[in-house]
Parts: sequence; structure tokens; C-alpha cells
Amino acid sequence: MNKNFQALLLEQQNGKVSASIQQIDEQQLPEGDVTIAVEYSSLNYKDGMVLQGIGRLVRSYPHVPGIDLAGRVIHSQSPDYQVGDHVILTGWRVGEVHWGGYAERARVRSEWLVPLPDGLDCRTAMSLGTAGVAAMLAILALEDYGLRPGAGEVLVTGGAGGVGSIAIAYLSALGYPVVTSSGRPEAEDYLRALGATRILPRAELALPLERPLESEIWAGCVDAVGGNTLARILAETALHGAVASVGLAGGNQLGSSLLPFLLRGVGLLGIDSTTCPQTRRLQVWKRLAQSLPKAQLEAITREVALDDLPQLGKEILAGRVRGRVVVNVGG
Repeated sequence: MNKNFQALLLEQQNGKVSASIQQIDEQQLPEGDVTIAVEYSSLNYKDGMVLQGIGRLVRSYPHVPGIDLAGRVIHSQSPDYQVGDHVILTGWRVGEVHWGGYAERARVRSEWLVPLPDGLDCRTAMSLGTAGVAAMLAILALEDYGLRPGAGEVLVTGGAGGVGSIAIAYLSALGYPVVTSSGRPEAEDYLRALGATRILPRAELALPLERPLESEIWAGCVDAVGGNTLARILAETALHGAVASVGLAGGNQLGSSLLPFLLRGVGLLGIDSTTCPQTRRLQVWKRLAQSLPKAQLEAITREVALDDLPQLGKEILAGRVRGRVVVNVGG
């Protein structure tokens, strides 16, 4: 087997990060008990930050980014995985502190992996990726809190992004009436095709609260925005409803009253897709495969190559990437 492989390598010089496609020797891979021939990865907002050297997410260079990967096991010292098994990895700070999926080979710890579930191939798994994991974690958390179809409208903020797009598609497929918000009028057809029944102007949800409680509107919410938007949503959530918080595009401060929690029993559910326990991950991927809205997912996914990523990293940070981007690493 050829011990050299192609990778997108980040290097830092004089405080500036640059990216280039290079040939890497397999001996340079980090420690781990499973080696994977990577077939697909994906592009996420965090990947954009890493590609641009923003946020000090990477502390050591040279570095291979890519927080998601799916592929085939080619070497294993773990009893849990055999050569030929297909696996998925999301989270665990892979692509940040550990070399990630933007390479034809990855060496990782076996406890970070999930077997590819029946009904998914590697490409479809990466069209879901971290965004799909976060969206399904949010849906499961809302269901655990009591959300069921028929309870009322479910709000998804940041609907054109990866997490929002997948959340809309899955909630709609599960029978929920889904409302979403957008600051881009041109995205309306896209959002309705995913299953959104109503679209609100993003600015409407970001208005500062004048009262600690507003009229009850939402049976539940998947929120990727935070800030003033989250505070308003909490004040508008119906009795015994809940909000799953998956992001902070609008800020990490929460100027909210306790009244939604104490007088309506509203739940604020934090979603962590990075260190989610293995038992929950297995449940998430099983649900993602079982209720896959395949047509909608394929419609929001585009495929790119490794050398497209430096430019796309800039575009996702600027809000110019819609839906999901799958990276064909092995092809």
C-alpha cells in the first residue's frame, strides 16, 4: 500500500495561516488505534474558522483540518473495528487539536468513531455531518422534553445554514409544522422546498424584548442564533415548550427573564455535538438514517474537491454558503 497520501495542509508563518495540497507520509499521522481511508468530509462554519486561522482553534502547525470524516478502516488495533468497516467521525475536536478529515488518510482513536449505519453511504453521512448530528440532537432533546407533532408550530432559526436546513427537513418529514427565519428574501423558495410552512424576517425575531412574557407561539424551537433572538423566542414559547440552543451567530449573551421558565415551564436545552456521549451518538445516527428526507438532503448538498476549500472557507464565514457542502476526498 502506498504510504503517501494527499492532504490539505495548513501552515503558519509570521502569524499568517496558508493552505496547500501536499503529499504526506503516513508516518506523519498523529497517534490513534484506527487508520481510515477517508472517502468524504464536509465543510462547516468551524472549518471556515480553522482554514482562516481564526479563534485559536488550532494550536500547532502544520495541521490537517476537517471536523468531519467518513471512510473505510484500513488498519485497526481496536477490537471494535475491523479492516473494511465503514465508519463516521464527528466532533471530539478532530480537525482542531487533532488532524482531521481533509486528507486521504486519518488516524484516530476508536472511541471517537461510529459505525456507518444501514441505509447510509459515506457521501450521505457527510451531507449530514456535524450539522446533522447537531440538528438531530436538538430534535431528540425537544422530544425528550415532550414535543410531539400536533403540539403547534416549531421554529428553526438560521434556516439557510447547515444545521437549520437539516432541522427543517427532518422536522417537516416527522410531521411538524415548521416556521423559519431568514434575512435573505432570495432564500424563500429554498426554505419552502425543505418543508418550511412559514418564513419570518430575521429582524423581527431580533427585536429587543419589551415584556418578559409575550404571547405563546412556539411549541418548540431549534435556535442557532442566540442573543436577542433567543431571549425573544423564550418569551414566546408556549406552556411546557422548549428551545434547543445549537449556536450563537447573534451573540453569546442572554438578556432574558426567569418568568418563561417559572411561569410556563419552558426548557432551555443546550446542545453539544462535540463531546456527545457515544450512546447518544449511536441513537442520533440511527434516527438520521431511519427518517432520512433523502430528496431534500440531496437538493441542499453540493460536492467539492479539496482544493476548493480555502475559498469556500472564506465564503462560509461571510454567510454565502447555503445548505451543505460535501468534500470528495477519496475521489
